[in-house]
Amino acid sequence: MRRAIYPGTFDPFTYGHIDVLERALNIFDEITLVVAVNSQKKPLFTIEERVEMIQQSVASYSHVQVERFEGGLLIEHAKAMGVKAIIRGLRQVADFEYEFQIALMNRHLYPEITTVFLMPNEKYTYLTSSIIREVASLGGDVSDFVPPPVLKFLEHRFNHQTK
Repeated sequence: MRRAIYPGTFDPFTYGHIDVLERALNIFDEITLVVAVNSQKKPLFTIEERVEMIQQSVASYSHVQVERFEGGLLIEHAKAMGVKAIIRGLRQVADFEYEFQIALMNRHLYPEITTVFLMPNEKYTYLTSSIIREVASLGGDVSDFVPPPVLKFLEHRFNHQTK
């Protein structure tokens, strides 16, 4: 069985993330979405909320699991899971330089790992979780960009409809 992890902070989870996930499912038999804590970011949602909204959003995908990851190196977690691939989405050229450096370091730490870069549909190339948070916080309509469970979390967080 070909297994991979798809890590991210997913704050919030978007249709761009789902697009990359679906592309990865064309290559791998099983994907684990690894919801990570990034000490460099101040998330809108707790890790528990992110895991819950993602589980609800991917409930129809039979070969997708969701788990949380806090602390330590993600590559050590991948090694412990026995996976040989990490999925990373690339929206634009600027993403590549950073992701390339991480991929090379991961390969140094775990030579058996392969990082698979996938591009989302072009309609999601400008979409970031940061933009979604900003638009939703100001009452803008983000329903075209996030699954319904995520929309509900955003509406609850900002105490208003986002449409």
